[in-house]
Amino acid sequence: MKRVFLIVLDSFGIGAMEDAPSYGDVDVNTLRSVSKSPYFHMPNMGELGLFHIDGVTVGERGGVSKGAYARMTEASKGKDTTIGHWEIAGIYSPKPLPVYPKGFPEEVLAPFKKETGRGVLCNLPYSGTEVIQRYGDEHMRTGDLIVYTSADSVFQIAAHEQVVPVEQLYEYCRIARRILTGEHGVGRVIARPFTGPEGGPFTRTGGRHDFSILPPSVTMLDQLKDSNKEVIAVGKIQDIFAGKGITRSIFTGGNEEGITRTLECLEEDFEGLCFVNLVDYDMLYGHRRDVDGYAKALSYFDQRLPEILGKMREEDILMLTADHGCDPAYTKTTDHTREYTPFLMYGKGVKPGNLGTRKTFADIGATVLQYFSIAPQFAGTGMLQNELHGGHESE
Repeated sequence: MKRVFLIVLDSFGIGAMEDAPSYGDVDVNTLRSVSKSPYFHMPNMGELGLFHIDGVTVGERGGVSKGAYARMTEASKGKDTTIGHWEIAGIYSPKPLPVYPKGFPEEVLAPFKKETGRGVLCNLPYSGTEVIQRYGDEHMRTGDLIVYTSADSVFQIAAHEQVVPVEQLYEYCRIARRILTGEHGVGRVIARPFTGPEGGPFTRTGGRHDFSILPPSVTMLDQLKDSNKEVIAVGKIQDIFAGKGITRSIFTGGNEEGITRTLECLEEDFEGLCFVNLVDYDMLYGHRRDVDGYAKALSYFDQRLPEILGKMREEDILMLTADHGCDPAYTKTTDHTREYTPFLMYGKGVKPGNLGTRKTFADIGATVLQYFSIAPQFAGTGMLQNELHGGHESE
């Protein structure tokens, strides 16, 4: 019974790509930055090959790695979560998803206000925790919705749960999702409910929900599902792919729960893929430029990694990677950073060693399909070198 556990350490970049300056990112390197923290300690990922990867100049290399390792190049034009995950699964995006550094145009807001029957507050890039303190009272007084964005391709709607019930907020997000298509097809519309007394302070609740744009073409998730394999989504994978190609979803409240749910999946009998996103690196530490917090979170995962390895079965393969960078030491912006990402692969049937610098994240999706002897319907090359697994490759 073949199983693949693909874990994305959200935003764990390992160095600037050659085109990074064109994205406004100069000399960025998430791994290098966090490695300078006294809280950084990743011996277990080091043993799998993290510090052997092309271009990585930090950490203790030690002897021969236990896993296969590679440096992944993002072929798509972008550096956000949606595009990164889509490319892992086989979709090439020729242009970035739209962003709105000056807010959304009236051609978007006018139909949104008409269909919701509510006005709009803010309409600027804003910190999610700060925007509710700034506009929360006015929102409670007027009923207008707090609409804001970030450096990412997102349309976010914040509303107090006593003013707009959560299910109603979700319906407003669905309205926005229908409007935001074509040139305004943002990656995600995000519901941001909050609570608190008049005058504040206000606190975001756990009712966040993402309404993502539908993947535009076939992914490895679709191909696995069509081949009657399980595709279990842990964390925000369900949201990123808008449910497409997924057989079961497990939502999580952060990295610790994501690791726990992954360990539970390791105890289950299924054939297919468990696709996990651990978001805290990006959301809590990368964007907030918290080097020590990022280092602590990585070290925590590394401490838990032996539990994952200990539960792996004879035919299991573990893959660890990332979707983009978010260098917490880069203070020019609080945006994601255009970086190479790591790829580590481990299992009894995986030949250890250097798989080089890959041309696209899609090689990961192709490798998953290769293990199940499914020919990818996208441009990607399987990286399994053991003839036992057979499989297919395409360029």
